[in-house]
Amino acid sequence: MFCWACVFMQRVQDILIVFGEMKALGCILMVPAMLSQVLASLPFMFDIGEVRTDDFQPQQIHIAIGESAQDMVITWTTPSETSLSVVEFGRESLNDSAHGIALSFTDGGSEHRKMWIHRVTLKDLLPDTRYFYHCGSPLGWSEVFVFKTWKNGTDWPVSVAMYGDMGAVNAQSLSRLQKETQNGMYHAVIHVGDFAYDMDSDNARVGDEFMRQIQPIAAYVPYMTCPGNHEYAYNFSNYRARFSMPNYEDTESFFFSWNMGPVHFIAVNTEAYYFLEFGLKPLSRQYEWLINDLEEATKPEVRAEHPWIILFGHRPMYCSNNDHDDCTRVNCLTRVGLPLIHTYAMEELLDKYGVDLAVWAHEHSYERLWPMFNYTVMNGSTSEPYTNPKAPVHFTTGSAGCDEIHDHFMPEKPYWSAIRSIDYGYTRLKVYNTTHMYWEQVSDDQLGQLGGRHLLLNGLRFVTTVQFVLK
Repeated sequence: MFCWACVFMQRVQDILIVFGEMKALGCILMVPAMLSQVLASLPFMFDIGEVRTDDFQPQQIHIAIGESAQDMVITWTTPSETSLSVVEFGRESLNDSAHGIALSFTDGGSEHRKMWIHRVTLKDLLPDTRYFYHCGSPLGWSEVFVFKTWKNGTDWPVSVAMYGDMGAVNAQSLSRLQKETQNGMYHAVIHVGDFAYDMDSDNARVGDEFMRQIQPIAAYVPYMTCPGNHEYAYNFSNYRARFSMPNYEDTESFFFSWNMGPVHFIAVNTEAYYFLEFGLKPLSRQYEWLINDLEEATKPEVRAEHPWIILFGHRPMYCSNNDHDDCTRVNCLTRVGLPLIHTYAMEELLDKYGVDLAVWAHEHSYERLWPMFNYTVMNGSTSEPYTNPKAPVHFTTGSAGCDEIHDHFMPEKPYWSAIRSIDYGYTRLKVYNTTHMYWEQVSDDQLGQLGGRHLLLNGLRFVTTVQFVLK
């Protein structure tokens, strides 16, 4: 065994020999240099290992709707393990508490960084009520945040922000979204895949930073998500560990749905079509679930309560960008299904069950289509194309800002594309009631000006009529 003490004593002996050969003044002048040599030996003399500090402070706090609108799931991260995962909350003071669980997550990078993901569900909350909360444990608490639960029933206007492809760098829309959220503009925010660029980068430190950046949004309103291609590393492990969507214990936040006022929202995992190295089961299971969900959502008594069906997923079925992505091809996988056999085709489900709106990201641009099915524009009429359309309306909103900048368009706009923009920005969606839906595209390049406004009237297109009015 190597003797570090022997090395240290030898260094001292060498110094004493030098002192013995020098005159008094020279010895005095050499003292600082000699001491530095001795001190430099100390780390080698004491094999104390890596210096470790515990960090129990909650960070990366975000919330999501639970199994019902009366439940809220609070999720946060601590670098070190704590014995308890607690949320203290209340309408005026933090006089109630709920306990949950913490699971360790080890990133797949070279450092195998470990962190603890905490989840606590607040159940049976009162509707239309403001709650204050903080989270943590006796070892460390977060600051106090506030959220407001949704109203009961379906007769209330729903307001959400939607976007995809926002990174930890060049997140152009982030500050405006933070401000608008804290000003109470939104009931929820929907991130349509591709986070941080990438959450696994630098051994998941980029993911940590991104989650801290969205905290001023996600700690105040439900931050609803779906995975994108930039989450694929280690079988989407960072995405699966960090987010807590409805029924996350079963589907790992890949696909799910929820009701919000007059809207039935559906989230799908388009990446199941492209990363088949992780197996076919994720795709087949999702497809079966999607059919069952749409069957339930379109029962007459259910759709009377929630007439709007909005589906969102990361990769579009159609796009006119010049980057040769799959959405530029006629046989796009999410649209027609797997090659040759064309199983798990999703577009036919959207048409069959009367999905009103399909929202995508992936392309770093904004594009709205005419009502369309199978590359056939199905406008209501020449003069009023959005009156009683015979197919879903698609739009792509993937320009919130990341280090990959913009995705430009083909020079000529296809016959099926209505509006295109490469400005950085995001979408505001407002569903006023069972007959009026409105959305607008915010341009960050134009300091928050609106790049396009669209109004959908008289919903439930396969039962009554639908009309889009461009303002």
